[in-house]
Amino acid sequence: MTLVKTKLDLKKLYETDENLWLEETIKRLKIKDFQALDLDNLIEELEALSRRDKNKVASLIEQVIIHLLLLQYWSEESDYNGNHWRGEILSFRGQLNRLCTTNLRNYLDEELDNLYERSKKIVSEKAKIKTLPNNCPYLLVQLLDETWLP
Repeated sequence: MTLVKTKLDLKKLYETDENLWLEETIKRLKIKDFQALDLDNLIEELEALSRRDKNKVASLIEQVIIHLLLLQYWSEESDYNGNHWRGEILSFRGQLNRLCTTNLRNYLDEELDNLYERSKKIVSEKAKIKTLPNNCPYLLVQLLDETWLP
């Protein structure tokens, strides 16, 4: 027997125990009890989930770009840090490839210029390199390819 019987009960539960609200919402969905769903909070949670996933893959692709730029353009440090940067690139790409869906790949493709700009600023500040390309020198397919290096 469940304590949650109505939409109002779920709304109250959301305010007091978000995890229990989630479990009850999943139960309601599985038994197709759509009338009892707290749609306002469900929509809010799904939107937050979408933002979280987009932020995660954006952060990872920025890290790949940062480390590729360091590897390619910070020649004074490449002998000392090159292996570390290549390891980081491989790690970030592995995480990206596990997380990426078609939708998230499309998002990255649409945002690549913006993501490159942020990455370029970080590398410029860190390495004091002023000669980085204005536009992203890498294609998304290259950024995701675990074997590709410039």
